[in-house]
Amino acid sequence: MIGLLLGTASSAALLLLIFAPLERVFPARPQQAALRRELWIDASFFLGQYLVFSAVAVATLATVDHALAGVWPPALRAWSMGLPLWGQVVLALVLGDLLTYWFHRACHSWGPLWRFHAVHHSAEELDWVAAHREHPLDGIVTQMCVNLPGIALGLPFAALGGLAAFRGLWAILIHANVRLPLGPLGIVLGAPELHHWHHARVERMRHNFANLAPYLDLIFGTYHRPSGPETYPLGLTQPWPRRYLAQLVRPFRRG
Repeated sequence: MIGLLLGTASSAALLLLIFAPLERVFPARPQQAALRRELWIDASFFLGQYLVFSAVAVATLATVDHALAGVWPPALRAWSMGLPLWGQVVLALVLGDLLTYWFHRACHSWGPLWRFHAVHHSAEELDWVAAHREHPLDGIVTQMCVNLPGIALGLPFAALGGLAAFRGLWAILIHANVRLPLGPLGIVLGAPELHHWHHARVERMRHNFANLAPYLDLIFGTYHRPSGPETYPLGLTQPWPRRYLAQLVRPFRRG
């Protein structure tokens, strides 16, 4: 337990060192305070994710992998493992992005999924801590979508871990209070302003579902790159609880 607490504290310190300077030097919303109104709620989500739910997600992935071990065609893994490592990584990345894009899009289209995903969209101010505001069931299914292609293709554990770390850091960056245009790389890697728009206060946003790969939004017609400063309101159009435990329970209630 001590090791878990120390690891969580180390992760928080490292993320603070990376993202606090970025948010200060390149702010998307300069008027937003660092010690904002609902920081404590997002800190609770951060602690819940690192201390409890990340372990549940890993255990769930291991269970699913074991259950499907006899289902994956052996020829698939043999073919994949015959590729160079970079080829396996690119293939797993592309397939994981595709699966995650359609799951994310379904979360905005289908009521039962939206109730859980709405927790993430309830944040009315975005920064690197707000990236962790996510219902654990929503987060676990998202992690399955992200990682299953790599598992099915037999990607080495170290490569899977590296991809997970990269995706995690990028997910935090696109929620951070940062305006950091990426130029030509913006087609391959989602810029923060794209995902900030995804959190605009409208009824079930229909744009920018690809957190990592905006070319998928271009292909499927859901890409939108807003211009000008970020002055639009964020959050949900419907009333939502403002406490941590109430947000975890809210998706199980109808209406």
